[in-house]
This record gives sequence, structure tokens and C-alpha cells, in this order.
Amino acid sequence: MGEFDFFGVLRSELDTFGTLLVGLTKEDLGRQVPSCAPWTLYELVDHLGNGNLWVGTAVQEGHGRNDQERTAPHDPASLHTWYLSTVEEITTALSADAATEAWTFSSLMPRTVGFWQRRRAHETRMHRWDAQNALGAAEPFEPAFAVDAVSEVFELFAPRMVQRGLAAEPATALRLTATDVGRSWEHGPGEPVSEVAGTASDLALMLWGRIGTDASGLVWNGDREAGERVVKAPLVP
Repeated sequence: MGEFDFFGVLRSELDTFGTLLVGLTKEDLGRQVPSCAPWTLYELVDHLGNGNLWVGTAVQEGHGRNDQERTAPHDPASLHTWYLSTVEEITTALSADAATEAWTFSSLMPRTVGFWQRRRAHETRMHRWDAQNALGAAEPFEPAFAVDAVSEVFELFAPRMVQRGLAAEPATALRLTATDVGRSWEHGPGEPVSEVAGTASDLALMLWGRIGTDASGLVWNGDREAGERVVKAPLVP
């Protein structure tokens, strides 16, 4: 699972996301979030906050029901206060030792608090990108953290999509190369017939559908059509 203090990253990302909400108007909250269409920015905050509550319940009560789901207030200042209350709940729940047993949504990885520390760090960082993109200034992921975001897709989400019957096993292999950190991944059977190269951040954003396979920062080699079929299997929910 990498060499990160995922809980530390999560707390930082939750705080940074909260800072984005300061000073937003109702008009701002009504903006469309292109990378999470058809959501508005308000709906994105509601989703992230209720996700925080859901994980808190998963860890503290040992189930995946959404018993604690709440409707987020529409007033900007009240929404910010509400969001901060969900941050308090999830950070309290995830402050336990990473090895502590916890309910999770997949048997593909250890069912522990550490699973959630990592998953929510990535979830929050991706949604920070979504919010910043909607507001006009999205920041790329920190390279080493982006590497782990790509790894998580292939360790968890791609096999889970197949397991759930939502995607087929890839017919050919794709190699992804992060040009800024010298790291690569291969997904699919046999020797890769295609390669896509770019920064680790762009690769993570591509895998999660935030940028297209035709984004300017990506370079394809080999059978691009086959490689794009692998990416669009889909690999993530």
C-alpha cells in the first residue's frame, strides 16, 4: 500500500477541501462539476460529506448501511459547518491503528482501518481536483501520491469491476508509464500491445475518467485502439 502516512494525507486533504468552501456563494455551489456530471458543486460536497459519515459508521458500527446519511444544508456557511462536522466524525473513526479490523466494501484487500485511510485519502484528493476544476484551477496530484492512486486502481478497482460483472477481463495488455517518476504498470494478459505515457497525475486522472485518453499530456505507442479499450473497460466504478 505504499510508503504513505495515509491518515496524515487524509486529514490534510479534508482540511484543504474545507478551505475551498470558505467564501463560496450559492451561485458558486450551483456550478456544474464537469468531471462528475451532472453534479453541482453543492452535490459534490454533499457526496463527500456523506461519504465521510458512511465510513465513520463502517468503522465504528461494522456495517455498510447508510444509516447516518444526512441532507447537507444549502446555505454556504451552514454547508461549510456541516462539512467540518463530517470531517470530525471520519477523523475520529479513522484515528485507530491502521491494522484495526473494520467493515469494508471489498474482500480483495485487508478489511482494516488502513484500507479506509488509504481509500478516503484518494477519494478526497480526487474530489478536491473535481472542485478545483469546477472553480477553474485544478492542481495536479503530487507525483508519489499519484503513483499510489494508479496502483490502487489495479490492486482494487479493476479486479472488483470484473468480480462484480461490470467489466470483462482485458483481451490484451496495456502498459502505463509515469514519465515523471520512472514507474510503470501492466494490465492484461501477455506482453503489452500498447503503451500510454504521461505524468503519474495524468495517468491517475485518465484512469478515473477525469481527463480523456486523448488528453494533450498523454503519449500513446503501439495499438492505441486496443489500449483505449482496456482503459474504457471500465476499470473503475
